[in-house]
Amino acid sequence: MKKVKFLLLALLISAMGVQAQTDLFNGKDLEGWEIYGTEKWYVQDGLLVSESGPDKEYGYLATQEEFKDFELVAEFKQEADGNSGIFFRSDIEGTIISGWQVEVAPPGLHSGGIYESYGRGWLIKPEPAKEDALKYGDWNTMRIKVQGDRVTTWLNGQQMIDLTDEKIGAVNGKIALQIHDGGGIKVYWKSIQVKRL
Repeated sequence: MKKVKFLLLALLISAMGVQAQTDLFNGKDLEGWEIYGTEKWYVQDGLLVSESGPDKEYGYLATQEEFKDFELVAEFKQEADGNSGIFFRSDIEGTIISGWQVEVAPPGLHSGGIYESYGRGWLIKPEPAKEDALKYGDWNTMRIKVQGDRVTTWLNGQQMIDLTDEKIGAVNGKIALQIHDGGGIKVYWKSIQVKRL
């Protein structure tokens, strides 16, 4: 009887178009991801660690799947320089990435803003009063909603930006984490979950 109820509930959820959250990071290894560049990506004590390598160049860890409309929630903690980002609807060849980055950066450098790499640059930065939402050196929660041509971000529950952009709405692509160039960067990640919309 319990099995029948579970199946009915699953069918109801499916009929309503409600999508379940999926863990992009399993806490054990990099299954489902691809490394681009020579920077370091590894799992330690259940955490995903991103760290500058000897080349001190840009590096990316991208999903093998593409995601068009989705809501992503990821927890991160910055150490050292802590300059990183979460790309969406992106395409990567080598270490050249096309797409849009939700900034993850040291204090005052616009975490939660949207930057277009190899394109228009900054599309939108958070208002200065919102920069204090970042808890540098502690765990932070970034939430990103991408639907059609609209992108909204939240950092630790504070809405950072709300952007509508036709160019964003026209493409599909991968989700990717970044290590900025320059060396000395270390960022920890955990609980990376996505829900297709």
